[in-house]
Amino acid sequence: MSWGKLLQPDLVLGDSVLSLTLEIIKKNQIQGLVLDVDETLVSIRDSDTSPELSLWVEEIKTVASLWLVSNNLSQYRIGRIAEALSIPYIAGAGKPSRRKLKKAVDAMNLPVEKVAMVGDRLFTDVLAGNRLGMFTILVEPISNNGLEFSNYKVRSFEVWVSQVLGASLNMTNHS
Repeated sequence: MSWGKLLQPDLVLGDSVLSLTLEIIKKNQIQGLVLDVDETLVSIRDSDTSPELSLWVEEIKTVASLWLVSNNLSQYRIGRIAEALSIPYIAGAGKPSRRKLKKAVDAMNLPVEKVAMVGDRLFTDVLAGNRLGMFTILVEPISNNGLEFSNYKVRSFEVWVSQVLGASLNMTNHS
């Protein structure tokens, strides 16, 4: 598979994870979501979830199984976020490695193609999900100001490289 295809998300939301609706999940026949944590669900500086995120998670749980899979090594921080949302989790995933993603998908007891990898990074979240055969959804980072600015520059570079390699990151029509 070409690098362009490996870096090509199945869906580009162009907004935060909160814009991933029940309709989009049903339309794409998704039964499970593996969610990145840092900059996808919460700012990298936060250990607390927002009320909006908690409401979104409760709504999504009505149609899909959820797991958190984070590259962050802080078991305490990721565990605290997972506990607040009542979602099982894996920290220190080492994405784009597929191993921990496969562990989450296997725990859901769902076919891999019915599980979506949702994240804000192309070279970790999308690449890992595509390598495993998952449906991949690219969302905008929760915040890109202050300390996150360097992460925003890295993401911009990833977007540029992905486009050079042939990935199209135009917002997907998901109405």
